[in-house]
Amino acid sequence: MSSSVRLRVFSSLTIAVTIAGIASQLPEPAAAQSPNAPLPAVLVVEAAKKPLGRQNEFIGRVEAIEKVEIRARVQGFLVKTHFAAGAPVEPNQILFTIEKEPFEATLERFKAQLAAAEATLANASATLRRYRELESKQVASQAQLDVAVAEESRARASVMEAKANVTNAEIQLSYTDIRTPIAGRVGRAAITPGNLVGPETGVLTTVVRTDEMYALFPVTQSQLLDARRGMKGKPLTVTARLSDGSLLPTEGKIDFLDVVVDPKTDGQLVRAVFANQDGVLTDGMTLRVAVAETAPAELTVVPTVALATDQAGRFVFVVNSDNVVEQRRLNLGIERNGLVEVRDGLQPGERVIVQGQQRVRPGAKVNPQPLPQATGASP
Repeated sequence: MSSSVRLRVFSSLTIAVTIAGIASQLPEPAAAQSPNAPLPAVLVVEAAKKPLGRQNEFIGRVEAIEKVEIRARVQGFLVKTHFAAGAPVEPNQILFTIEKEPFEATLERFKAQLAAAEATLANASATLRRYRELESKQVASQAQLDVAVAEESRARASVMEAKANVTNAEIQLSYTDIRTPIAGRVGRAAITPGNLVGPETGVLTTVVRTDEMYALFPVTQSQLLDARRGMKGKPLTVTARLSDGSLLPTEGKIDFLDVVVDPKTDGQLVRAVFANQDGVLTDGMTLRVAVAETAPAELTVVPTVALATDQAGRFVFVVNSDNVVEQRRLNLGIERNGLVEVRDGLQPGERVIVQGQQRVRPGAKVNPQPLPQATGASP
């Protein structure tokens, strides 16, 4: 035998001996190793009927029901601010005052013009009456009477113009007191006294109604269709959660669904109204809005932790009356608060493994233990 052949034989024998040594160190199958080994323990929960309603959550933005930008309607020097920033205000409350003297002088001038026009009218009316008497006695001509009629009409028109000027001057004077048309809370003043303000100045301050607020949130077409099918005709509960996770103390009410769909997002805008007596909601802030059924139906549910997934879909392991594991394919429904609806594949009272699934296989016998209620995982 050549040296190369002897080397190959020696190598083959060495590999075989090594594999045999490794195999001898591997543990024997459990059944062969110890027929009396304890059954694997698993934690189980019974599928149960529980009230579980549909619920959808959306990111919303708070919008004031009423918000007014306060602006000057006449030009003049600002002489006084009548509010503290952030203070509550009432309708028609004065917020700013513009100097009144120029507007008062203009009003007095137009009142004088009105008085003069009224005096001219009185004289023209008296002249017209005399000419009518003279014309009836054929002392005055028809031409003279026509002139008197025209003068009286002209004087009457002058009075009307003077009255309009007085009214306009009174309106302009009233604009020197800048008022809020709504109740709410007022923002900070953008202009301080001593500055010249006018219509071109811009916003002097903003008043926002705060007793109620809108929450606007977009809903996709698929969510809207699903809600219409599942919640049609059912009363809804609308709640809002703030950025710190706390819930608003009062529930809201949906009052508007937009009539158009945004082609960019395929969503429709939904609006809910929330009471805001404590002033927590502020115009422009974000929150989470949850829309749920008020009276949810009793459904067969299991904890979501019991679910497993493979290429064929989602399933659970069930322990039958002989403590043997079965695999069940499920038709699932809505999912909420750690529970999921089982529409098909499971009956109430059947035991579902929620812990220890990785240690079992279908057909294996196990030692099921009820999940302690203190964990909060039970349905």
